[in-house]
Amino acid sequence: MAHRTSDIKIKNRKVTFEYELIERFVAGIKLVGTEIKSIRAGKVNLSESYCQFVNGELYAKNMHISEYDFGTHNNHEARRDRKLLLNRKELFKLEKKVKESGLTIVCVKMFINERGLAKLEIALARGKKTYDKRESLKLKDARRDMDRMMK
Repeated sequence: MAHRTSDIKIKNRKVTFEYELIERFVAGIKLVGTEIKSIRAGKVNLSESYCQFVNGELYAKNMHISEYDFGTHNNHEARRDRKLLLNRKELFKLEKKVKESGLTIVCVKMFINERGLAKLEIALARGKKTYDKRESLKLKDARRDMDRMMK
């Protein structure tokens, strides 16, 4: 069965537990041919990925896109750095926030838009302390209990 392009959404479930997300952006990704085929097959892992500035350009680091099964000798490297495509104003804003307030940029979700292009949702984030994580778990349990009571 063929996938519709709008069906592919790969989420980083760890990110909301580890970080407090402040502001989200949608960025394009510079890919090679076999990478988009692996993304369409859903073979992406965002759990350890983050974004970093190199010479004024934003790169997604440690993002794992599995090698394409039917790729030949010119298959891609699974964990290579991938350039993110944002407009200049967004790049300046992100770089300023990261430098001045010690925030980090994390990868939240990857999806394929209606035009068939791979996009990455990134977020400006602040790391949570241990007690914040415990509080998040308590809220999650309380919500689950409320939903159970409503049924």
